[in-house]
Amino acid sequence: MTDIPRLRRQGSAPAPGIMHLGPGAFFRAFLSPWTDEAMKMAGGDWGIVAVSLQSSGARDRLAPQDYVYTALERGPGGDIPRRVDAIAEVMVAPEDPAAVIARMADPAIRIVSLTITEKGYCRDPQTGDLLPDHPDIRHDLANPDKPVSAIGFIVAGLKARRERNLPPFTVLTCDNLPMNGRMVRKVVTAFAHEIDPALGAWIETDAAFPCTMVDRITPATTPQDIDRLASSAGYLDEAAVIHEPFRQWVIETGFTDGHPDWTAVGVQFVSNVEAHELMKLRCLNGTHSALAYLGYLAGHETIADTVADRPFEALCTSLWQEEILPTLETPEGEDLPRYCQSLMARYQNPAIRHRTWQIAMDGSQKLPQRILGTIADRLAHGVVPHGLCLVVAGWIRYVGGRDETGALIDVRDPLVDSLRTATRTDDPVGAVLAMDSIFKPELTANAGFVDAVRTAYDRLGRDGSHACVAALAS
Repeated sequence: MTDIPRLRRQGSAPAPGIMHLGPGAFFRAFLSPWTDEAMKMAGGDWGIVAVSLQSSGARDRLAPQDYVYTALERGPGGDIPRRVDAIAEVMVAPEDPAAVIARMADPAIRIVSLTITEKGYCRDPQTGDLLPDHPDIRHDLANPDKPVSAIGFIVAGLKARRERNLPPFTVLTCDNLPMNGRMVRKVVTAFAHEIDPALGAWIETDAAFPCTMVDRITPATTPQDIDRLASSAGYLDEAAVIHEPFRQWVIETGFTDGHPDWTAVGVQFVSNVEAHELMKLRCLNGTHSALAYLGYLAGHETIADTVADRPFEALCTSLWQEEILPTLETPEGEDLPRYCQSLMARYQNPAIRHRTWQIAMDGSQKLPQRILGTIADRLAHGVVPHGLCLVVAGWIRYVGGRDETGALIDVRDPLVDSLRTATRTDDPVGAVLAMDSIFKPELTANAGFVDAVRTAYDRLGRDGSHACVAALAS
């Protein structure tokens, strides 16, 4: 493709107003396009300074094309490309932490947003508390002017603003975590209090941490996608992202210094996002994880492949109707059965190759929010949710590192070593359920839950995932 010109910016870059930590595919398929559309429709200086906390990959792909890229909407009818101009610059934090902190202290930056995945918050997934012994947190407490974690950078940036008598920026997380804004407030203020109690008190009083609910399926972009776009569009774009047609963004009101006119392009602002968030976490993320673990074990590469297998489609419907929806209140403006129907239509989109392996990553961080809370709610009403217990058993099989043919699984999880050790004991289910950083003691004290997981685990080993799913869904 060396003879094809690279995508380049037309005109000048937008003036920055947002700094974003974690310029991965989801950010480029979600927050960045929303902001780009809002600026083009309603104006405002809301260009994005994207910051990579680890590698230079995003910068290296975007800089040669002036930080513009293509977002490809992929539906059953084909691809619809859209040029996104919202990113003004990409910084690589490890190269110059002081420069990132200085940019955060720029009064033009009014929002710092994040998509750093669950593990990036350095918190206990059960309590939401900051983990003071996390290696990144230990480093940042000892070196507050040279942080490596998102939490360390946010506190350093807020500290610099306070010293300059500037108002705090709004911290806007876009990761799939329950009451994510409150969670970020908790870990940020805890870290800040360790640095300076007065700083912690100022952040608690003056800073804003709105909760959000985000939803758009964003499969990984492949080299074939890049080549296909180059052939159809006539330019090379190594930063292109793929996404489904659907998108939804619900944000709580209450910013310290404004925001883009996202309402003009369809963002929903509400006083409390909790009901929408729980709906999405349990209905979408919960069944996504269910399909990922059980589908992978059954040999399915993508979500669309998995639900094309009728027992898995039936399992998904059963999980919604029998185990998930009974735990939810209907959010304002939503119809829960219709929402689940729309989810199935999205899963069945054959153009979106959302890999089960990709969704299966970081399960130790995801299960408490996506699966275990629902199980706990059903148990509290005297019901053992056997479908979700099968999912937990499937996850334990998955993190054991071997699929049903005996082939190795590339397990990606921050607790992978501990999980692998646990699954190699004489009692893998008991050893994994004893990991209280994942499973609350009151959950594992429930004999019905433990027995259901043990039974499902044994059946998976004996009969395989497909047969277990078919038996449960019949």
